[in-house]
Amino acid sequence: MSGGVSMLVCTQCASDGAFLNCAREGMGDITVTPVDCMSGCRNSQTVAFRSAGKVAYLFGEVTAADLPLLRRFASLYDASNDGHFADARVLGDLRFRALARIPG
Repeated sequence: MSGGVSMLVCTQCASDGAFLNCAREGMGDITVTPVDCMSGCRNSQTVAFRSAGKVAYLFGEVTAADLPLLRRFASLYDASNDGHFADARVLGDLRFRALARIPG
């Protein structure tokens, strides 16, 4: 990966830090950054992906079991020109947990 993709992990969703630690270990060369809150409390655990010049994505209700899906998403996102996907099915089950797509 180009290294420009960042994964933001809400630390308020699960204050014990377990998901953050799993994400740091399981996301390979993706930068994983803790943030205090992303206002997704009803859908915890929330994570976001962003990269310069691309739309950002916010996903909710993710668990450590979703790390393979999150890595796949990060790879597809990194390979895209602007972060848009013509067909959301490439996101797998994550497409049902997308809370927001925020313009870049």
